[in-house]
Amino acid sequence: MDRSAQIIRTSVIGIVANVLLAAFKAVVGIIASSVAIVMDAVNNLSDALSSVITIIGTKLSQRPADREHPFGFGRIEYFSAIIIAVIVLSAGITSLIESVKKIFNPTEPSYATATLVVIIVAIIVKLVLGYYVKKKGQQLKSDALVASGSDALFDAIITTATLVSAGIMLIWGFSLDGILGALISIIIIKAGIEMLANPVNELLGARVSPDLIKDIKHEIMEVEGVRGVYDIILHNYGPDVMIGSLHISVLDSMSAHEIHGLTRKITNMMFERHGIIMTVGIYAVATGENQRAELQSKVMKALAAHKELVQVHGFYCSEKDGMLSVDVVPDISCHDDAALCRLLTEEVQALAPGLHVSIVIDHNYSE
Repeated sequence: MDRSAQIIRTSVIGIVANVLLAAFKAVVGIIASSVAIVMDAVNNLSDALSSVITIIGTKLSQRPADREHPFGFGRIEYFSAIIIAVIVLSAGITSLIESVKKIFNPTEPSYATATLVVIIVAIIVKLVLGYYVKKKGQQLKSDALVASGSDALFDAIITTATLVSAGIMLIWGFSLDGILGALISIIIIKAGIEMLANPVNELLGARVSPDLIKDIKHEIMEVEGVRGVYDIILHNYGPDVMIGSLHISVLDSMSAHEIHGLTRKITNMMFERHGIIMTVGIYAVATGENQRAELQSKVMKALAAHKELVQVHGFYCSEKDGMLSVDVVPDISCHDDAALCRLLTEEVQALAPGLHVSIVIDHNYSE
């Protein structure tokens, strides 16, 4: 079963569980002639909304790419997660308001046997459902499922707190309902903000997993002919689609035909292993006993001595065009790129008189 099918199946389980719980509450409410329990049953039907949103978002995200959206619709999943996070956040704010009211105007709870049965069953169902849905969401890397599962868990926690505070009130005559409710509401609001942050960051272009970058570098470095991997940039277009680019360094003695085969091997490997549509650029490393190789060694050694540089690569020298170019990646603490560029240009220019020196200030977008 593919990822989308698993997300939909998990969401359907959430809908069924909420509908069955609502039916149970409605039957008990009718038998006990309790309007409150019947209304709570109706509220349970609205809890299925998170699962419905997840299914709709997953279905829409699977639409094929078109002329206006060449990378597909995978990012719709992030919008689904945002909507559910807003629902959780709204529930937390509403609960906080009601809890604060109870702190100043406490009311003595009155629970009949039927009500207690409904509450206990609801807590068990919500705990099991929330744990299952959230765990599946983490396995499938679905923010929407994680948010939906968290929503169910928070429902169980709030209900449990209400039951505990009611017991304390009945035994000791002291109301903790408002205080417990306020504390839990603050936790829910914090969790809602965190749920909201992840999909929003993905839409804004968050840095990809360091482990993925490490794996990519390791895998490509194992390919015969690759001397270095640099400038990895990845764009996320949904959980299943990534577009990216990188540079590899190869010996300048390789033919165009060999380089073509090498880049083709890397692009195929990246798509098969990680689902990444990768573009591969080339840096040529000077070889042999010649003036260019000697100059390359001097320039790279001089630049590598700078502690404010975390990486030096992409050396290129053309005697025909009278130019020399090299890329440097400054440390994140370096804020004046222009001043750094002037300093390095002067230093390299002294090593390469007669050539136009170009220092390219590169930035680390992935590590």
